[in-house]
Amino acid sequence: MDLEALKERAAQEALTRVTSGMRLGLGTGSTVFWFLKHLGAHLADGTLTDIAGVPTSERTVDLCREFGIPVRTLEDESTLDLGVDGADEVAPGLDLIKGLGGALLREKMVATACTHFVVIADETKKVDALGMRSPLPVEVVPFAWRSHVPFLIDLGSEPVLRTTADGEPYHTDNGNLILDCRFEGGMQRPAAEIEAELRLRPGIVESGLFLGMADEAVLASGGGIEILAAGG
Repeated sequence: MDLEALKERAAQEALTRVTSGMRLGLGTGSTVFWFLKHLGAHLADGTLTDIAGVPTSERTVDLCREFGIPVRTLEDESTLDLGVDGADEVAPGLDLIKGLGGALLREKMVATACTHFVVIADETKKVDALGMRSPLPVEVVPFAWRSHVPFLIDLGSEPVLRTTADGEPYHTDNGNLILDCRFEGGMQRPAAEIEAELRLRPGIVESGLFLGMADEAVLASGGGIEILAAGG
């Protein structure tokens, strides 16, 4: 089974958790695309009604409009019933790395507002330890961004400025830059320690470490669906 089919399967499983009247946090990325597409179809045929979503990126806003999903903001809906988003890595205990899609700050804000937060992914995103397959995105303000490089190296990473296809610096929806920090062989220190140090440094806006935030992960493989629960 190809990866797109697995992503669609995970998205369909997550959709079974949605009921009419819900306010949803809507993530960003290729797996969430399938969730939005099927959510829109359910709204169109009347299977679901009175649904509204808070998107985590301008890209997701555009998809919601395309699929007929009503959009709200966190100012409109400060508490959300359910959040659905993808992940770049899912480690034991449901600690995550997210942000390869560039929406980590808004994703974390929306996930924090969700009563129940579900991660959907294909089986390739499951890892034994964070940093084994994906770099850690770190969002920084453009001012003096190079000053963070030695600090991030001292954390044990190899930071690289994210660029666009034409070689220009990539800017998030918030106008910031992203340093993708690769940890050779995975993080050698507890992720919570790394996150704490990142939070203390001025100029670093957010990191792609989502620790203790997910309640459930839906992972699709050729053999079926695996459901992981926090603390399970």
